[in-house]
Amino acid sequence: MADPMYRQIAQDLQGKIESGELAPGDKLPSELDFRERYNASRNTIRDAIKRLTSQGLVETRPGQGTFVTRRIDPFVTELSGDPQALGGAEGTTYLSEVNKTQREASFSVPRVELQMAPPVEVGLRLLVAPNIQIVSRHQKRYIDGVPWSLQTSFYPMDFVTKGATRLLVAEDIEEGTVRYIAETIGIRQVGYRDAITARRPDVNEQTFFGLAHDATVFENFRTAFDQTGTPLRVTVTVFPADRNQFIINVGDVPALEDSADPAADPQGQASEPA
Repeated sequence: MADPMYRQIAQDLQGKIESGELAPGDKLPSELDFRERYNASRNTIRDAIKRLTSQGLVETRPGQGTFVTRRIDPFVTELSGDPQALGGAEGTTYLSEVNKTQREASFSVPRVELQMAPPVEVGLRLLVAPNIQIVSRHQKRYIDGVPWSLQTSFYPMDFVTKGATRLLVAEDIEEGTVRYIAETIGIRQVGYRDAITARRPDVNEQTFFGLAHDATVFENFRTAFDQTGTPLRVTVTVFPADRNQFIINVGDVPALEDSADPAADPQGQASEPA
């Protein structure tokens, strides 16, 4: 007995995906196109797509269509770096951390904004009043040309009035904002606290990362503290769960490249803020 029509259609499309005729990230034709191509009913086409979805070969994004699933090699971020390191901060550090794993990193020019009031979660972590003006610096980050993370760092406006005026310039701070702030106004980072949550992506994140509406993203709130114990920045980084993994080291452990941990290949280090 021949397979049901929806299975035949699914097998045909699976063959096109496995041969590369339909490449990862490609958008599938519309339901109407499929109905005409296969001379099949709407329900038959939908059943075929459901079968491919259950096999992890395609994903449907509301309002966008159905796409061939990308084959993504996760990047491992080590969250337990040196809390007093001054070099990290912007794109140059991110580039070096990713490129040393033989992968290609890139990032957008920072988008700088003056906000009359911080987001609630940021204000609570920065310990500033709801009406205090802050500076935000936002970057889109990529690995191997694939959108990999979104990062926004928030700084008190009085850093600018004290002399750290480059925070307002929409360009990468090559030495890193942590080092720049320390050298310019003497406020040194001596530690940070990471708070990681998981949630569904919002519409903008779905579009940028190419995610389904029911996908998961990690959101990392990093609060950094100066030598007086005062918060000096909050960095919020959004990582899609399908392409990111994390390692937290405690105590005297070998470096990732020396470790037998299966997640250590490929490896990465925690990148600092924009």
